[in-house]
Amino acid sequence: MTQWITSINDVLWTYILIIMLLGCAVWFTIKTRFVQFRMLGEMLRLLGESTSKGEGKEHHISSFQAFMVSLASRVGTGNLAGVATAITVGGPGAVFWMWLIALLGSSSAFIESTLAQLYKVHGKTSYIGGPAYYMKKGLKKPWMGILFAILIIFTFAFAFNTVQSNTICAAFEQAFQVDHTLMGIILTVLTLMVIFGGIQRIAKVSSIIVPVMALGYILLALVIVGINFTQIPAVFKLIVSSAFGWEQALGGGIGAALMQGIKRGLFSNEAGMGSAPNVAATADVTHPVKQGLIQALGVFSDTLVICTCTAFIILFSGVPLGGEINGVQLTQMALDTQIGSGGSTFVAIAILFFAFSSVIGNYYYGEANLRYITHNKLIMTIFRLTTGAMVMFGALASLDLVWSLADVCMALMTICNLIAIVLLGKYAFRLLEDYREQKRQGIKEPTFTKDKMKDIQQDIECW
Repeated sequence: MTQWITSINDVLWTYILIIMLLGCAVWFTIKTRFVQFRMLGEMLRLLGESTSKGEGKEHHISSFQAFMVSLASRVGTGNLAGVATAITVGGPGAVFWMWLIALLGSSSAFIESTLAQLYKVHGKTSYIGGPAYYMKKGLKKPWMGILFAILIIFTFAFAFNTVQSNTICAAFEQAFQVDHTLMGIILTVLTLMVIFGGIQRIAKVSSIIVPVMALGYILLALVIVGINFTQIPAVFKLIVSSAFGWEQALGGGIGAALMQGIKRGLFSNEAGMGSAPNVAATADVTHPVKQGLIQALGVFSDTLVICTCTAFIILFSGVPLGGEINGVQLTQMALDTQIGSGGSTFVAIAILFFAFSSVIGNYYYGEANLRYITHNKLIMTIFRLTTGAMVMFGALASLDLVWSLADVCMALMTICNLIAIVLLGKYAFRLLEDYREQKRQGIKEPTFTKDKMKDIQQDIECW
């Protein structure tokens, strides 16, 4: 089964998805006039001003909480285990391609989240939206929305959550010799306790866990960078030379580095995948562009900061990269060489918070899209129980199987979303120009109403 899934995965990534991802990222970067760089200051300002909940008849999710739920899904095993896997398979050069896909791909993240805000609808307790909704309302293709909803349910709630639980169990086995079955049972129970509480509970848990775990990991990485300060130029040289060197070109290493860097970069930051828009749509903001900018910032936070921390820890350590040790256990070994035997323990605890927050964030993406298809309470309950079962399955499955399954599901879902945002991107461009024009006029907090887009006014519900 693993070999069959791997073959499909190689075809999808080699011939289709890499071209589409890079092509869309470059296109959106040019059309938005490098929004991810020019408006970085505005992104930081908006995030800082969005820490209070919206008021009104609905229990709105604040822009900050939406950012944290999406970051909870982004910041997970991709940052600790995925980076290690990329370096092991693709060499240090994979880190360079992770940086590139983040820098360019953040423009795709801006487009998809802005569109999610534009086409969001009123839900029972908060706004709801995402790719399924902009496919239905914007493209007038309900069937495509259903297809995407099914793909994201299988990708996030099922496939990605097997990766998260598998990584937690591997980390605890390395650090504490905890049996996978016991750890899987504990994770399954905790997951079910949180996900039966709905988006409000998920948002509250994420807004507490994510900042603490991310800052703690970054601080540790900065300490290690400080200790190894003199090695920084050599590590940068190693990354760049491995991405472009003659030796790598002759041996096919550049292709491996490119593929692994983009694969693991996308798994980590999710730019263009269509996942973050599901929670971006729930935010209560005065202009769709605001949440688009905040979600673009999440890509930088994830890949350029946290993934780079892991890459530097591994490359500073000098641990063998031949493939004998892979995934999170490689990161644990690297930390052991830097801070002693406590390294494995720290990573095990960090990965518990990183990956568990991803589990509940991933679940929400699945729930939001299942509600697009049906509101049947029995089906929703079965879905929640199945999500718990997949957490348990991931704890017991092999590392290669869960990663291959996740890559195939991720590829299919991303292809579907990229087609939609390319076709609808013109509306995000118009929204961005409207936002910039209001800022040029001295308006500190730009606003949007649907009468500004009379040609699609009938498709816009919440503005």
